[in-house]
Amino acid sequence: MNAQTAAKTATQPQTLPRTPALPEARPESLGLSSNRLQKISDAFKREIDKGTTPGVTTLIARRGQIGYFEAFGRQAPDAAAPMARDSLFRIFSMTKPIVSLGIMQLVEDGHILLMDPLAKYIPEFADTKVGIERNGQLELALPLRPITIQDLLRHTSGISYEITGNGMVQRMYQKSNLRSRDLTNEEHARIVAKLPLICQPGAEWNYSRSTDILGRVIEVVSGKSLGAYLTENILAPLQMTETGFHTAAENKSRIAHPFPADPWTGDKVALFDPLEIPKMESGGGGLVSTTMDYARFCQMLLNGGKLDGARVIGSRTLHFMASNHLTPNVKLETHLVPPGHGFGLGFAVRTDDGLAPYAGSTGQFFWSGVAGTFFWIDPKEELFTVFMSQGPGQREYFRTLIRSLVYAAVE
Repeated sequence: MNAQTAAKTATQPQTLPRTPALPEARPESLGLSSNRLQKISDAFKREIDKGTTPGVTTLIARRGQIGYFEAFGRQAPDAAAPMARDSLFRIFSMTKPIVSLGIMQLVEDGHILLMDPLAKYIPEFADTKVGIERNGQLELALPLRPITIQDLLRHTSGISYEITGNGMVQRMYQKSNLRSRDLTNEEHARIVAKLPLICQPGAEWNYSRSTDILGRVIEVVSGKSLGAYLTENILAPLQMTETGFHTAAENKSRIAHPFPADPWTGDKVALFDPLEIPKMESGGGGLVSTTMDYARFCQMLLNGGKLDGARVIGSRTLHFMASNHLTPNVKLETHLVPPGHGFGLGFAVRTDDGLAPYAGSTGQFFWSGVAGTFFWIDPKEELFTVFMSQGPGQREYFRTLIRSLVYAAVE
């Protein structure tokens, strides 16, 4: 059995027991208001009744125990099955923090330095040029310095996404076949290396395929497929038994689905099939997971890198990851990193109690997925929240809504 096959097998839920649940407690014993938590239930029931979403799940934990875990609505718009605590979701970019943690494990083990040039691991990036738009033409310039591993982690690499704009470089991404799940991680990285950078490395924060490239770095350094590495070093130690790059056929009835058309715009919604085994194990957005699985990952983060006796990352390394890594001269103009925030190594990081259009604490870190999933960790309040839905068009609205509702419930 080769490493790729081993990864597929290792992440198939039917071969493993269900994810162990985190302990639960009465909300008031955790400093949460039951009355205010009911407002969360009321709010999402209203949204479901309005046809905003088929269904959602919300889990809130504080001081090491769950104070609220509810599922609302239906698992799919064309099915009678209710949304459930163990429904399966495409978590898309919530894959990124897991892969970023995998890279930092290799840093801790001495296999990688953050200052290492990317070309040390993927030589094709030694020839990557910077695209500069001038008078309607795209000129190619030499990079002033190499892309580093740290650049990839904090999205200052100059690599882009086809979905973040319509500039000339982004249009080149759109015309490529980078979205194909039939590419291997190696093939994907080679295509990205041939495309121009959107800016000089280190000059700007641009959301990008950088974490997909980190997934390939993990493969090169570890000698294993990305799925096999993540399973062995993160998912299995944390007993995240239902997280993987696909799910088994017997779990088909548990997969959450969006409306076929966005309820606000009417645009078609098409997400990948979690039952298909992809060639590309996308480090930037390929994982399928459950609310409880991801809650175990969050509890580990809140615990400083360990859970139930299993340490997957050092506490100081995790603190370093959840710190702001953007200097004031880095251009940052995006709704993804709101006012009062910076970006660390795999997470957005809150740097100010104010400025953002929602409540939170300095030191809070978080990320989300394009299909509607979201989590945040608040070390100051000893709190984390996992929110799951499959509604791309409603994701920003729900992220802000759930933040406001949760902080209103903290006593």
